[in-house]
Amino acid sequence: MRKVLDTVDQRTKLVGENRLELLLFRISSTQLFAINVFKVKEVVKLPTINTFPGSNANIYGVANVRGASIPVINLREAIGFSPRPITEDNNLIITEYNRSVQAFLVGKVEHIINMTWSDIMPPPKTSGGHNYLTAITKIEQDGLTQLVSIIDVEKVLAEIIDYDISLSDGVLDEALVVNMPGRKVLIVDDSSTARKQVRDTLSQLGIEIIEASDGLQALNLLQHWADNGKQVADELLMMITDAEMPEMDGYKLTAEVRADPRMASLFITLNTSLSGSFNKAMVEKVGCNEFISKFQPDLLVGVVQDRLRSLLAQ
Repeated sequence: MRKVLDTVDQRTKLVGENRLELLLFRISSTQLFAINVFKVKEVVKLPTINTFPGSNANIYGVANVRGASIPVINLREAIGFSPRPITEDNNLIITEYNRSVQAFLVGKVEHIINMTWSDIMPPPKTSGGHNYLTAITKIEQDGLTQLVSIIDVEKVLAEIIDYDISLSDGVLDEALVVNMPGRKVLIVDDSSTARKQVRDTLSQLGIEIIEASDGLQALNLLQHWADNGKQVADELLMMITDAEMPEMDGYKLTAEVRADPRMASLFITLNTSLSGSFNKAMVEKVGCNEFISKFQPDLLVGVVQDRLRSLLAQ
């Protein structure tokens, strides 16, 4: 499996072209699950796990991988499946989300598939608001059409790690507070948990929040405003978008906005759990104004304040 991920750096070229690659795995014998390869550092066979007294019930323990102590999350139990004995078929998928490294304990790891975001669909509305999926897709395997469920890792982590939305002393510019109410920010993210984190953070400032669950939905909204004569850049203080979303990713969304003269001047911040210099390069390539790695309330508020400050100075 390590060989499968050896070319992960080359795979980053798919990001920004409305494409992604999914690592398929099982946590039950009948269902296929997936996460984006770009968030995967490596896959290893299950090593010795040391218990972690007093930890969250879904923390299986801590593994030592290449000299690093990595918390191991039992993904099967974290998303509501009944416990199952650990066997030699189990693997660890080591990932980096929101500037932290963690491993997910799963069953058999299958292979990687190349998809377009247009092939990725939101979960059915009948699945309810408490499921652990950001999206679903279908693949052909062994002559059969199989459903693949894409895990909302941010929701899983938020139930294990307490994300604090409080702001550090000195971050809030009191002189700007009176100018915040009535300002609107569009949040675009397929994870309801991620949207809630941003919404709860910015609501402290009195800002009105508008939400979209994918890039296409956001673009349709902006185009609707423009078609009705609204100046998009005047309607919104900014748009804050995730990178990875069904139907249209944040890079493609940004490129589409920049290509439309009716909304090209909209201030856009990329807020994503995908971190690193690659994303900064993509921000420049597609024309985002700012880049923030999730989840950093101080930086998020700082970007909003800087944007408002620049508008008031005009």
